[in-house]
Order: sequence, then structure tokens, then C-alpha cells
Amino acid sequence: MADDPYAALGVSRTATEAELKKAYRKIAKSDHPDLNDDPAAQERFKAASAAYDLLKDPEQRARFDRGEIDAQGQERPQRRYYRDFAEAQGNPYREQAHYGDFSDVFADLFGDGVGGARAGRRGGGGARSFDMRGQDHRYTLEVDFLTAARGGTTRITLPDGNMLDVAIPAGTRDGQTIRLRGKGGAGMGDGAAGDALLQVTVADHPDWRRDGDDVITILPISLDEAVLGAKVEAETLDGPVKLTVPAGASSGRKLRLRGRGLKGEGGKRGDQYVELRIMLPPVIDDELESFIRRWHEGHPYDPRADKGRGR
Repeated sequence: MADDPYAALGVSRTATEAELKKAYRKIAKSDHPDLNDDPAAQERFKAASAAYDLLKDPEQRARFDRGEIDAQGQERPQRRYYRDFAEAQGNPYREQAHYGDFSDVFADLFGDGVGGARAGRRGGGGARSFDMRGQDHRYTLEVDFLTAARGGTTRITLPDGNMLDVAIPAGTRDGQTIRLRGKGGAGMGDGAAGDALLQVTVADHPDWRRDGDDVITILPISLDEAVLGAKVEAETLDGPVKLTVPAGASSGRKLRLRGRGLKGEGGKRGDQYVELRIMLPPVIDDELESFIRRWHEGHPYDPRADKGRGR
């Protein structure tokens, strides 16, 4: 990744969160490996992905701006001098003349286990290696509505170009985080690799929407099915089912299918609500028009009459 994540996204250092997201999406649409085979485009996408993952986190962005971490999210080495330790209150090395083994000084500096770091095993000459767990990397993953609802697998391309199949649990919510252990930054010494944290964005669907653990779907019906009633096929998360449309059904009426919603806590599923929508034929022929005119003359009614009641 470039040393300047702002440059990788093509934004200024004062860019807002919305501007960061817009810049990243623009690059992803043109340079994503699934859309562009040009190696240069893939490198731009890798750099932009890593830059966006760093800058979208306000805390990480602030730390980068202060120079505490680099563009990869790694800690920058801070200059510390021995006199800082010698002058520290209670330092066991204060005013001592023998400086033979500095391993304990490094223990004071980094701590034993603090921030994922620990002193490693002692090597030759009494020196110790330094082990640190790798950084967690954060990504945004967009998943289509039905995959999030039903569960499934989606393939992602990591900034290093590697492809990975990610299991999406049934009932995944918008904003939920999926942790991929060991898929983050490499550790130092014997330190374990960090994790990849995928924050899920569930895409909108034209015929489905979510309300808690319930789902609502749209079911088009014909004019005659609405008037006479019918048994029609309706789609559910588990596949199609036969649904009875009652005679005289109006657009907007919702039919309930118990236990056909999303998995919630404890594995209990919500319900599915099927919203009816009357669709007229694409062409109103003379016969239908003539019939409706005759029917209306003998059966006038105002479907909006109830809207003003109760005010």
C-alpha cells in the first residue's frame, strides 16, 4: 500500500467519512479484480482497499494523522532513551553503571503481554526475541439480501490479491461483523496473525425487506384473483409454497406465514408477511373497459371514503 492512504484514495487529509466512502466505491467499480484484469488497476484497488480500511476507523485515522501508526496500521517505533528509564521513579536501573542485558528494559518498554506483545524465548548470548500478534484488518463486505437471510457463501478478494470464500450465517444483519481468524496482518516473531473483520452491508432487494426477524415480501396478483380468490405460489426463504388469496383481497393486504422469517436469538425464526399487490393486465381491452363501466354505473363506491373518518 502507498505510504499515504489519502493519496491512494485521491482525497485530501480533511476528507469526510462520506467522501472517503465515495472515493473508495469509485475505485472499486473501475479497478476491482473481478471487473478489471489490468494488473495496474488491481494494484490501485489493493492500495485503495487498505487505505479505506485504515481511514474509515476514526481512532485509527487519528493515530495515523498523529504519526503513531504507519499506512499499514503498524505501530511506529517511538524514540526512547536510556535516560528516560534511568530518571523514571522507581526504575531498578536508575544510577546503575552495569548495562549488560537490556532485555528487561525492553520488557519495561513494551510490557509483558501488553498490546499483544511479549518477550520471546531467550536466544544465544542472553538476548530475547520479540513476539507480537499481528494487526486486525477491517473490511466492508456487501452481501445480497437473500444470501444474508438464507445463509450461504460469498467470495472476496483481499488486498493482497488472494481470494477467500466466506461463510455468511443465516439471518446476518446489516452492520454485523464476521471475524476471519488469522486472516489479518502477520505477527512478529512467534506472534499469531491478526484477524480480518468483515463489516456486512446488506444490499436492498426490490421484493424483500426486513423488520427485525420478520420479512415482508411483495406478491403480485391479477384482478380476477383479487376478486374471486385463488391459490397462488409465493416465494419464501425455504422455497415456494401455495398461498390462499381470499376473495375480495385489496392491494396492501398482508398474509402471515408463521415461522418463515429469519433466524433470531436461540434459533427461533420470525414470520413472513406477504403483501398483496393487484396488477392490471398490460393492455386494457374494450371488453374489460366496457364491463367495468357497466359495473361501476350500478355499483358506485369510494375507496377513499374511510380516510377522513376518525379525525
